Amino acid sequence: MKIPVHEPLELWHAVPYLQGLPDAVIGDLAVVATRHVYAQGSVVFMEGEATAGLFLVEQGAVKICRFAADGREHILHLVHRGDTFNDVSALDGGENPACAMAFSDATLWRVTRPDLRRVVNQHPALAWALIESIARRARQLVGIVQDLAMRNVKGRLARLLLDQAEAVEQGSPPEPLTQEEMASRLGTVREVVGRALRSLSAGNIIAFNRQQIVIIDRARLQQEAEV
Repeated sequence: MKIPVHEPLELWHAVPYLQGLPDAVIGDLAVVATRHVYAQGSVVFMEGEATAGLFLVEQGAVKICRFAADGREHILHLVHRGDTFNDVSALDGGENPACAMAFSDATLWRVTRPDLRRVVNQHPALAWALIESIARRARQLVGIVQDLAMRNVKGRLARLLLDQAEAVEQGSPPEPLTQEEMASRLGTVREVVGRALRSLSAGNIIAFNRQQIVIIDRARLQQEAEV
């Protein structure tokens, strides 16, 4: 779906790794981008399919996930307004490395790999910006691997709760996760997450308020995250 170019310009300008690029670069990206709307729970693309291109979130949230052979889901991360995703396959032309699904109703902008390549060829500065984006993704993945290898489930849960609180404080919308979704984020199962939550609650570190988790003692939650 194409709409007037001026509408997504501000959104593209707000992407952290694109800030500072000339207006001509942003304008050329906006010209080739197409707008797509997804209902909550719908598939944006699947892992292993031919590259779907580069995506930018306008509204809502999208979960990037992979599935084990037994069907168990592992959520790599959630992306929100102003975030891009699927950078890797858009750049190397390989298959989508993970699945993308609408975590809520979502509005996205898509740039196909051929269109992205044309814009990069016209504006070499964009190539460096994309490289920086990939490097940032690599750092995030290193952090995920470190958490899985070096922290127990309660520690990983504490880190997730702290990250969510910090994101809300910085203006991001809340991420209401079920215990099943938390388990998918933490690489475990719902029952283990439930025990970890009860342990944090029994220690008066968190509390439950109408199915919401409230941090009572942030310092102690930080200690748990560092275990």
